[in-house]
Amino acid sequence: MNTSITSSVTDGQKKQVKRFAEDAIDRAFAEGVLDKDGIQKLVEKGDEFQDDIVASIRKLSVSNQFADEEAESSYGYLSGYKPKGITEQTNRLRELIPGVGFADEKLAEQPLPAGAEGWFAIPKWQTIAPTYGEALQKVLDLIKKTRNGKFYNYREGQLGADRLRQHPKTAKAFEKLCEQQKDHDILVVPCQFGKLHAGRSVRRAREVMPMSQFGLDPFAIACMVLTHPERLQHYDDLWVDCAGAEYDYDADGRWDSAPCFYFGGGGVGFGSSYVGIAGDFYGSASACLPQ
Repeated sequence: MNTSITSSVTDGQKKQVKRFAEDAIDRAFAEGVLDKDGIQKLVEKGDEFQDDIVASIRKLSVSNQFADEEAESSYGYLSGYKPKGITEQTNRLRELIPGVGFADEKLAEQPLPAGAEGWFAIPKWQTIAPTYGEALQKVLDLIKKTRNGKFYNYREGQLGADRLRQHPKTAKAFEKLCEQQKDHDILVVPCQFGKLHAGRSVRRAREVMPMSQFGLDPFAIACMVLTHPERLQHYDDLWVDCAGAEYDYDADGRWDSAPCFYFGGGGVGFGSSYVGIAGDFYGSASACLPQ
């Protein structure tokens, strides 16, 4: 078992699950399911009994909603991307966004939570512009500038609050991060760039994320692309879904799409797609709330 995952489980949660198992056995006695002979048979088949319990835990601890929206994926970080050090990231952000401020870089000395690839520097969007859409547009413009114009925004002029918003879980998570790091303009966040959820539709990725994990929005991902130019340099790089945001293509209240970043035509593209599409070449980027 992955020790980094089990270490994030609280003692209270462990006790509660063990209590469920004990209660189930007590219920079997109370309902007459187990007698002396039955117990002996159960003891003799102890290994099989444990296997059945573990199988049941696996089945019930993961949601089956949208389970058919997963595709096997062999796509990854072909261009050689690796998370950069937090100081290198913050220096790059200050170089590109004058006046953006600093981060609590000591946070990146902590062990990474399960599911994260590295510590990433993400400015609070409120320090960039008055509205979320304006802040995103500024970072997208910087991507275009740093990539010598090889960037295509297919949602140009369509980033207002009537079409784009953070997913509620993501908005709440960033509110908590902002409060925890309230004295700094740049947040230090443990993230992964899509590979963890490769092949899953956006809504399936949201469904299987544990409580401490949340999808990243396009502003956060745009900042990560900005500080990691090695990402999305080739058509066969894993493309990135923004599971931390909702997009309403026609501004008619459906909110059934999500923004995405991809590579095509020799450059990075920004658009949106339906949340129920499972493509082997896409993966949702996500972050974790530090324990």
